[in-house]
Amino acid sequence: MAEEAPPGGEPAAAPAEGAEGAAAPAKDAASDFRRAFNFPLLRHSDMNEEMRTEVMELCVTAAEKHASNVEYIARMIKETVDKKFGPAWQVVVGEGFSFEVTHEEKNILH
Repeated sequence: MAEEAPPGGEPAAAPAEGAEGAAAPAKDAASDFRRAFNFPLLRHSDMNEEMRTEVMELCVTAAEKHASNVEYIARMIKETVDKKFGPAWQVVVGEGFSFEVTHEEKNILH
């Protein structure tokens, strides 16, 4: 699957390999990754437009507020959507995992 460019820009290029040392490219790669994905990346949603926009804005706000703690991000998102849209929301924040879920129609954002 091809990656899409961020709105108004092009995807970040892979870091150039140089003779500066082995640690520098790894640090540059992580930095480039953060720059390339500093916007919400939506893969799938069947929510209505208003709900989707609200939840995406909430996700961005939570990620900015608790950048170093994914548990706080998930808790903030869950508590807010439970209050606003009713109970029983499941929120997963992190990287390097997969999932399989059953969900109500018009209530998934991935």
